[in-house]
Amino acid sequence: MVRGRAWGLLLAAGVVLGGGLVFVAITGLGSWRQVDPARGTFVVGVVDGDTIRVSIDGRTDDVRLLGIDTPETVHPTRPVECFGPEASARTHDLLAPGTAVVLERDTEERDHYGRLLAYVVRADDGLFVNLALVREGLAEVLTIAPNVAHTDAFLSAAAEARREGRGLWSACPGAVPSGP
Repeated sequence: MVRGRAWGLLLAAGVVLGGGLVFVAITGLGSWRQVDPARGTFVVGVVDGDTIRVSIDGRTDDVRLLGIDTPETVHPTRPVECFGPEASARTHDLLAPGTAVVLERDTEERDHYGRLLAYVVRADDGLFVNLALVREGLAEVLTIAPNVAHTDAFLSAAAEARREGRGLWSACPGAVPSGP
Protein backbone atom coordinates (compact mmCIF):
# COMPACT_ATOMS: atom_id res chain seq x y z
CA MET A 1 0.00 0.00 0.00
CA VAL A 2 1.59 3.26 -1.10
CA ARG A 3 0.12 5.33 1.70
CA GLY A 4 1.48 2.89 4.30
CA ARG A 5 4.97 3.27 2.88
CA ALA A 6 4.56 7.04 2.77
CA TRP A 7 3.53 6.94 6.44
CA GLY A 8 6.71 5.02 7.28
CA LEU A 9 8.82 7.59 5.47
CA LEU A 10 6.99 10.39 7.25
CA LEU A 11 7.60 8.73 10.58
CA ALA A 12 11.28 8.09 9.89
CA ALA A 13 11.89 11.59 8.60
CA GLY A 14 9.90 13.21 11.41
CA VAL A 15 11.68 11.35 14.19
CA VAL A 16 15.27 10.91 13.03
CA LEU A 17 16.35 14.53 13.18
CA GLY A 18 19.30 16.34 14.63
CA GLY A 19 20.88 19.74 14.84
CA GLY A 20 18.02 21.31 16.80
CA LEU A 21 15.68 21.60 13.83
CA VAL A 22 12.18 20.19 13.73
CA PHE A 23 10.39 19.21 10.54
CA VAL A 24 6.63 19.22 10.43
CA ALA A 25 5.07 17.13 7.72
CA ILE A 26 1.63 17.94 6.51
CA THR A 27 1.34 15.20 3.94
CA GLY A 28 -2.02 16.32 2.63
CA LEU A 29 -0.25 19.40 1.34
CA GLY A 30 2.55 17.27 -0.10
CA SER A 31 5.34 19.29 1.43
CA TRP A 32 7.79 19.47 4.32
CA ARG A 33 8.45 22.70 6.05
CA GLN A 34 11.18 23.52 8.52
CA VAL A 35 10.18 25.41 11.63
CA ASP A 36 11.98 27.00 14.53
CA PRO A 37 11.81 24.60 17.54
CA ALA A 38 10.64 27.46 19.74
CA ARG A 39 7.66 27.93 17.42
CA GLY A 40 7.12 24.34 16.19
CA THR A 41 4.00 22.20 16.57
CA PHE A 42 3.28 21.14 20.12
CA VAL A 43 0.34 20.24 22.36
CA VAL A 44 -1.21 23.06 24.35
CA GLY A 45 -3.92 20.93 25.94
CA VAL A 46 -6.38 18.07 25.56
CA VAL A 47 -10.07 18.81 25.05
CA ASP A 48 -11.20 15.16 25.27
CA GLY A 49 -10.12 11.74 24.08
CA ASP A 50 -10.14 12.58 20.36
CA THR A 51 -9.61 16.35 20.29
CA ILE A 52 -6.48 18.24 21.27
CA ARG A 53 -5.34 21.85 21.14
CA VAL A 54 -1.98 22.52 19.49
CA SER A 55 0.25 25.47 18.79
CA ILE A 56 1.48 25.57 15.19
CA ASP A 57 4.14 28.21 14.63
CA GLY A 58 2.70 30.23 17.51
CA ARG A 59 -0.97 29.96 16.46
CA THR A 60 -3.33 27.80 18.57
CA ASP A 61 -5.78 25.48 16.83
CA ASP A 62 -8.01 22.54 17.78
CA VAL A 63 -7.18 19.19 16.13
CA ARG A 64 -9.67 16.33 15.75
CA LEU A 65 -7.85 12.98 15.63
CA LEU A 66 -8.82 11.35 12.34
CA GLY A 67 -10.16 7.83 12.02
CA ILE A 68 -11.20 7.36 15.64
CA ASP A 69 -14.00 8.21 18.04
CA THR A 70 -13.67 8.15 21.81
CA PRO A 71 -16.63 8.17 24.19
CA GLU A 72 -17.94 11.68 24.92
CA THR A 73 -16.91 13.67 27.98
CA VAL A 74 -17.51 17.30 27.00
CA HIS A 75 -20.36 17.24 24.47
CA PRO A 76 -22.80 20.09 25.22
CA THR A 77 -25.96 17.98 24.81
CA ARG A 78 -24.83 14.43 25.66
CA PRO A 79 -23.98 12.89 29.02
CA VAL A 80 -20.51 11.58 29.77
CA GLU A 81 -20.31 8.18 28.08
CA CYS A 82 -18.95 4.89 29.35
CA PHE A 83 -15.13 4.92 29.32
CA GLY A 84 -15.05 8.58 28.23
CA PRO A 85 -13.12 9.80 31.28
CA GLU A 86 -10.57 6.99 30.85
CA ALA A 87 -10.09 7.77 27.15
CA SER A 88 -9.67 11.46 27.88
CA ALA A 89 -7.19 10.74 30.68
CA ARG A 90 -5.14 8.48 28.41
CA THR A 91 -4.97 11.14 25.72
CA HIS A 92 -3.76 13.54 28.44
CA ASP A 93 -1.08 10.98 29.39
CA LEU A 94 0.05 10.48 25.79
CA LEU A 95 -0.04 14.16 24.82
CA ALA A 96 0.91 16.26 27.82
CA PRO A 97 1.17 20.01 27.26
CA GLY A 98 4.45 20.82 25.55
CA THR A 99 4.65 17.50 23.68
CA ALA A 100 6.02 18.06 20.17
CA VAL A 101 3.83 16.43 17.54
CA VAL A 102 3.76 15.76 13.81
CA LEU A 103 0.39 16.21 12.14
CA GLU A 104 -0.44 14.14 9.08
CA ARG A 105 -3.37 15.38 7.05
CA ASP A 106 -5.60 13.25 4.90
CA THR A 107 -7.93 14.61 2.21
CA GLU A 108 -9.99 17.18 4.11
CA GLU A 109 -8.32 19.93 6.12
CA ARG A 110 -11.10 20.77 8.62
CA ASP A 111 -14.37 19.40 9.97
CA HIS A 112 -17.68 21.29 10.18
CA TYR A 113 -16.66 22.64 13.61
CA GLY A 114 -13.54 24.24 12.10
CA ARG A 115 -11.10 21.82 13.75
CA LEU A 116 -8.02 20.64 11.88
CA LEU A 117 -8.31 16.97 10.92
CA ALA A 118 -5.09 15.01 11.46
CA TYR A 119 -3.33 11.81 12.38
CA VAL A 120 -1.11 12.71 15.35
CA VAL A 121 2.38 11.35 15.95
CA ARG A 122 4.56 12.20 18.94
CA ALA A 123 7.74 13.69 17.52
CA ASP A 124 10.13 12.32 20.16
CA ASP A 125 9.34 8.61 19.82
CA GLY A 126 7.10 8.24 16.74
CA LEU A 127 4.03 6.98 18.65
CA PHE A 128 1.00 7.08 16.33
CA VAL A 129 -1.47 8.35 18.94
CA ASN A 130 -4.70 7.68 17.01
CA LEU A 131 -3.70 4.03 16.53
CA ALA A 132 -2.50 3.66 20.14
CA LEU A 133 -5.92 4.73 21.44
CA VAL A 134 -7.66 2.14 19.26
CA ARG A 135 -5.19 -0.62 20.26
CA GLU A 136 -5.78 0.10 23.94
CA GLY A 137 -9.56 -0.11 23.55
CA LEU A 138 -10.07 3.57 24.26
CA ALA A 139 -11.45 4.49 20.84
CA GLU A 140 -13.63 2.99 18.16
CA VAL A 141 -12.93 3.32 14.46
CA LEU A 142 -14.69 6.24 12.81
CA THR A 143 -13.92 6.40 9.11
CA ILE A 144 -15.48 9.24 7.21
CA ALA A 145 -14.61 9.24 3.52
CA PRO A 146 -12.59 10.64 1.93
CA ASN A 147 -10.27 10.55 4.99
CA VAL A 148 -9.38 6.85 4.90
CA ALA A 149 -5.55 6.65 4.89
CA HIS A 150 -5.19 4.39 7.94
CA THR A 151 -8.55 2.61 8.03
CA ASP A 152 -7.09 -0.89 7.61
CA ALA A 153 -4.68 -0.43 10.53
CA PHE A 154 -7.44 1.00 12.72
CA LEU A 155 -9.86 -1.84 11.92
CA SER A 156 -7.22 -4.46 12.67
CA ALA A 157 -6.29 -2.82 15.98
CA ALA A 158 -9.95 -2.47 16.99
CA ALA A 159 -10.66 -6.13 16.21
CA GLU A 160 -7.72 -7.20 18.39
CA ALA A 161 -8.76 -4.88 21.25
CA ARG A 162 -12.33 -6.21 21.05
CA ARG A 163 -11.15 -9.86 21.01
CA GLU A 164 -8.94 -9.25 24.04
CA GLY A 165 -11.57 -7.21 25.88
CA ARG A 166 -9.39 -4.14 26.27
CA GLY A 167 -10.78 -0.88 27.57
CA LEU A 168 -14.32 -0.03 26.58
CA TRP A 169 -14.83 -3.47 25.01
CA SER A 170 -15.04 -5.10 28.44
CA ALA A 171 -16.19 -2.11 30.50
CA CYS A 172 -19.14 -0.83 28.47
CA PRO A 173 -22.22 -2.99 28.06
CA GLY A 174 -23.54 -2.79 24.53
CA ALA A 175 -20.35 -1.42 22.95
CA VAL A 176 -20.90 -1.65 19.21
CA PRO A 177 -18.06 -3.24 17.25
CA SER A 178 -16.40 -0.97 14.69
CA GLY A 179 -15.95 -1.79 11.04
CA PRO A 180 -17.33 -4.65 9.00
